[in-house]
Amino acid sequence: MLVDSFGRMATDLRVSLTDRCNLRCTYCMPPEGLDWLPKPELLTADEIIRLVGIGVERLGITEVRFTGGEPLLRRELVEIVTATAAFGPRPQISLTTNGIGLARLAGPLAEAGLDRVNVSLDTLDAATFVRLSHRDRLPDVLAGLAAADRVGLRPVKVNTVLMRGVNEDEAVPLLRYCLDKGYELRFIEQMPLDAQHGWQRENMITADEILGRLNGAFELTEDDPGERGSAPAELFLVDGGPQRVGVIGSVTRPFCGACDRVRITADGQVRNCLFATEESDLRAALRGGATDDDLAERWMAAVRGKKAGHGIDDPAFLQPARPMSAIGG
Repeated sequence: MLVDSFGRMATDLRVSLTDRCNLRCTYCMPPEGLDWLPKPELLTADEIIRLVGIGVERLGITEVRFTGGEPLLRRELVEIVTATAAFGPRPQISLTTNGIGLARLAGPLAEAGLDRVNVSLDTLDAATFVRLSHRDRLPDVLAGLAAADRVGLRPVKVNTVLMRGVNEDEAVPLLRYCLDKGYELRFIEQMPLDAQHGWQRENMITADEILGRLNGAFELTEDDPGERGSAPAELFLVDGGPQRVGVIGSVTRPFCGACDRVRITADGQVRNCLFATEESDLRAALRGGATDDDLAERWMAAVRGKKAGHGIDDPAFLQPARPMSAIGG
């Protein structure tokens, strides 16, 4: 099992399939984009499948989420999902995406074995979408959400980051939209993971602020906290339920003590924490002839070194060198 020195067991694997993205969201990267990883440095589809198989069949992974960058840009995505669904015991398989291209791929992905999706949607206003992402693609994102729901990739979850002076006034409209469509909305505090290293705590819309805005328009009742487990979102029933909204206070309400996640980057590095400043290289071992036992031992060693928390409030905190697009959420 993937157990750290504090007794936390990693059962939720996040696998980044690419660092490339077709949006340029301001909280992630500059308008001109980034220097993408050269193709030879990326894990191949076969290498990804092999590592996922080791995680599921040897190391106790029960959930696999494919991320990016934008994972829909990975040409072999359907093949990778198909192979993942064939492992036993079969893991839950999900995808975090910006939704562009999902209208076309939702059906094939559902047939391959994908269980559900998380789609990023920070605004319902076309002009604000362009301001945030530097691309005019809001209709494509909304079409992707609708397609995911239509083919049964439920619950369709929506991830929203509110930014001061940009979209902070959209908390209520976004929740109304998701309630109407039957999607589950999650508000996420902006984290220090931008490529520009421009994050400032005072500019972040906090969990308390988000809840304050929502409480002015809806009656929110805390859902059973006993069911939260290691999930990052605090859930609230909206107007008595059954529909819910979640708030992920990664910065002001950290949940490190219950964290069950481990990450593999698109170039084959194990990250035992989203904010880790050190990585463990599995790609070199893969390509150097390592056995599955060797890879499993390296992976276990990487997780054993996980720190107690992300340390954002520590004066000595250092933002990871990799931005979110190169880590994978």
